[in-house]
This record gives sequence, structure tokens and C-alpha cells, in this order.
Amino acid sequence: MPLRTESPAKALVISNVTRRFRVARRVITALDHVTTQTSAGLVTGLIGPDAAGKTTLMRLIAGLLRPDEGAISVFGTDVGANPLAVQGMISYMPQHFGLYEDLSVRENLDLYADLQGVPAAERPARYAELLHMTGLHPFTSRLAGRLSGGMKQKLGLACTLIRPPRLLLLDEPTVGVDPVSRRELWQIVDHLVRGAGMSVLLSTAYLDEAARCDEVLLLHEGQLIGTGKPEDFTRAMQGRSFLAHAAGSPKRALQTALASTPGVTDSLIQGEAVRLVLEAGMAPAAIQPAGIAGLTLSPTPPRFEDRFVDLLRAKTSARGATPAPLPPAATAAPRAGAAIEVAHLTKRFGAFAAVDDISFTVQHGEIFGLLGANGAGKSTTFRMLCGLLPATSGHLRVDGFDLRATAAAARGRLGYMAQKFSLYGDLSVIQNLRFFASAYGLRGAHRTRRISWALREFELDDYANATSHDLPLGFKQRMALACALMHEPGVLFLDEPTSGVDPLARREFWRRINALADQGVTVLVTTHFMDEAEYCDHLVIMAQGRILASGTSESLKTAARTAALPAPTMEDAFISLIAASSAKPEEQAA
Repeated sequence: MPLRTESPAKALVISNVTRRFRVARRVITALDHVTTQTSAGLVTGLIGPDAAGKTTLMRLIAGLLRPDEGAISVFGTDVGANPLAVQGMISYMPQHFGLYEDLSVRENLDLYADLQGVPAAERPARYAELLHMTGLHPFTSRLAGRLSGGMKQKLGLACTLIRPPRLLLLDEPTVGVDPVSRRELWQIVDHLVRGAGMSVLLSTAYLDEAARCDEVLLLHEGQLIGTGKPEDFTRAMQGRSFLAHAAGSPKRALQTALASTPGVTDSLIQGEAVRLVLEAGMAPAAIQPAGIAGLTLSPTPPRFEDRFVDLLRAKTSARGATPAPLPPAATAAPRAGAAIEVAHLTKRFGAFAAVDDISFTVQHGEIFGLLGANGAGKSTTFRMLCGLLPATSGHLRVDGFDLRATAAAARGRLGYMAQKFSLYGDLSVIQNLRFFASAYGLRGAHRTRRISWALREFELDDYANATSHDLPLGFKQRMALACALMHEPGVLFLDEPTSGVDPLARREFWRRINALADQGVTVLVTTHFMDEAEYCDHLVIMAQGRILASGTSESLKTAARTAALPAPTMEDAFISLIAASSAKPEEQAA
């Protein structure tokens, strides 16, 4: 039966909502008896990793799906009883918003104005406001397909807001965009709420964005594991967060030791230190990592992510889960010298220089970060380094191979893990492993051993006959990495490898990458997670096809330090560099 009318102070009331999906012969519970409510006129964050149930809940609120159990009301109107009335109050921007790439920015706005029935007389003023708010006014004639990722997201948001809603639903609007674009999108959201009195429900896998919300809902595996103000979650972790140093112990070795130390809930590399979270009630003096001498722990302020990971650890511990074992040593032995040499590298598409005379060197066994804003040229650089795209000019050498002369031979020594996990979704796990083993030229007993290694070390045995498309995202990531390592490469390329992945899966992933680097494998990674840049031994930050800065995460943060910002984060350093380089609002897609 329909819900009773709720107080206008509540934008959403969600009562005992369950939604299941049938996939092949399995029934998946996407939402499991979720009950909560959100306040009007605020930004509510729907926080959780991929497959937590965020998109399903968004679609239920928008009336695009019906719950199997329970009910939802929007400003007192029952979605199930009157979906059209609810859809008249909301605007919904899904993860993959339907821009028409062959239409210009203005033509996309016109199309969505037509679809939403906006009168012609109201459009000029509305367009002017939206284009000013998103910074797209100089680009109204540009085709949407030629916009960078961040600009596409802003155009999608503008199209969503052609008709001002009472409730705005944003499903991961910042996924896959750089920190500068993320910050700009948040400024727009803040303007809408503070200036226009709009209510916003915004889902995200970036846990640092929770602090920007007025209230948060924490979802994990379809269950609501917490609600409240972000500062309340953070406050619950007071006295449990520390920075660890140990003279003479490399940071990767220190993190590995601390991760397996009793009493440690979480450990992450942060600059030259290791940031760790202790179990409740654990005294710092009781932390004794094996093989580490001279350990010192300094208190550091807690973060929202500390609490989220703490809650997830408690749930996985209750299920008896244990960290996955690290893979055995790769064949690549640590050796001196450069694994990657780039000198005066340039790539032109007609008159446009996507990569413009860049140079850098990566040593064997390093983890090297290639960072940049959307459209900076890093993806083009990445493809040239992998031998997938020829350079226009310059010198490019990877693992001893000149890629301008012997790209095909070089690819046999490289491992590549694509951003979207280049697996064959209709094949089973074992079939994918067999395919990639054969593609890398593995034969006979060697091929059999490597497939057995992948199934065992990445804990894929139980999923061997499962269709890859149906795997949880964390297991897709494991499988993609296993495929990339099948032929024991000397150089591993990782393109946005952890986007949307569970925070615990991200930590497991980086344990594996750290171990590979310690065994001599050279790792080149692109990422928009600035905390992951802390794992890199060296970084390069690009903008408009050129290198803005290079160095360690600590040196880049030191360079960004000011009186107003005495302790900058890696994201602060990144944004400072990009802002300083932006003499004019020009973006190009690389």
C-alpha cells in the first residue's frame, strides 16, 4: 500500500527496500532490507564500492525499477503508486549519461530541453546560467565527442539540470575524471544546494568525497552499514590513526610488515611514512612488526576512510575472510639501470600535439606514476609506451627494446591491464586464462603451470567455470591482473586499475603490486586516485601534452606548501600544478 505523506523536511524515505536480480541460475540480492531517510536541502552521499547497490537504489528512487519488497517516497509521494509525479520532481544523471557526441554542446542542450519540454522563451536565460556555472560557455560550438572527460561530465550535468528539479540524483558523477574536474563538479553541486535550495543524492566510490557531504549513507554488498554526518564517522576513529617510520626500512617493506602485524586494522603508504589504523583499544607500544627495528608511531588525524575500512574489516572478519596470499616471485630479477627511457617523445594528430616533447626515465623495479588531468596526453603516452600507438618523433625504449623499431617483440615482454578490464565476458574464467596464455605464446606444461598458478594465487579456483561477466568487480580485477602476469613480464602497465573497486580489494591489489616491484618488475601506473600516487617511487604530472613536474610524492607536496596550506595532500599538489599551468580555459581530448 502507498506510504503515508511525509514531512516536507524529508526528501527521501526508504522503508525496508529489497531488490533481487536473476543472473543465469543465480539470484543476486542487490539491496537487502534497506531502511533510511534523507533530509531536504542537503547533499546526501551514497557511499560504497562498486556493486554495493548504489545504482540500483538510484534507479528505484527514479521509478525505473520496482522493489521486490518495501517502498520509497520522494517529498511524501510514493514512487510505486505515482512514479510519474515523482519523475516530475527529480532529475537523474546516470553513470553513463547519454550525450550525443556528434552534436555540439549547444545542440545537446537543445535536445534535452526538447525532451524535458522547456519552453523556447525560457531557454536563453537557463542556458546562460548553466554554461556559466559549468564553464562551458567558450565551447558551445564544440562537438561533445571532442570534449575531455571532465567537460563531458559537466555537460551531462548541465543537460540534467535543463529543468530545475527538487531532487537531483547523481550516480558517480566524478568517476574517471581528474581531481581538478572533481573539485569543479563539487563546486557546482554546492552552488545548487546552497544557492538554489536543491536536494542532492550523490553516489560515489571516492571515500574522500564523503567529507564534502552533509550526511552519508554507507552501503556494502546491498546492506546499509551506517548513516550519519561524516564528521561523526571520523570522530569515532580518534586515537587510532598513526604515521609509522622505521630508519633503514624501505616504505614498501615497512607497510608489508605492518599489514600482517596483530592489532593493525589498516596500513597505507603515505609519502615516506606508512599510515596505519590500530584496532580499538590497541596501544601503539604493543605494535611489533616482524623484522622491523626502530619503529616510531606518531599520531595523525583520522579520516572518513578509516571508519569505512574499519566497518568493512569487521564484516569480512565475521565471515572468516583472510587476506589473499601474495604471488610468488616473478622471473624478472632486480637489476640496475633504466627499464623505460623516453626522450623528446612527441605524438601529433594532424596539427594537434597530444604529446609534446616529453622526457623521463624509469628504473628497473620502480613503481612510476603517470598522472594528469583529463585530456593531458597521458593516455596517448601510455599507448605509445605499450607499443600500441606509433610515436611521431622521439626516442622510446622499454625493457631494452626500441619501440619505434621492434614494437611487436617488445609487447611480448610487457604486461598490460586495461582500465575497463579487457576480459571476454562470455567466456569463463578458465577459458580467459587459457586464451591469454596462448596469446602470450605459452605452450604445453609451462602453460598448464601458469594457469594453475593464476587460479591458486589469485583465489580464482571457486570461480573457474563462472562466466567472467558475472564476477564481482574485485574478482574481475584479480583475473585481469593474473592475465597480465601470465607470461611473467619485466614491465607491467596498469591503466586506472582500481577505479570503483572495493577499498579492501584496492589494498590487496597494491600489496601484490608492491611485491612485484620488490621482485624486480617495473610498474607504470595511471590513476585518478591521488592517494595511490603515494605508492609510486617517482611521478610525472602532465597537462596539455607536456610534463609540468616530476619527482617523489613528498617533493611535489613540499613544492605546493604555502602559509595557507601548510600540509598539502597529493591532491592539493596536483590541483596547484594544474591551476598554475592553465593560462586559458582550453581543453583538448588526448
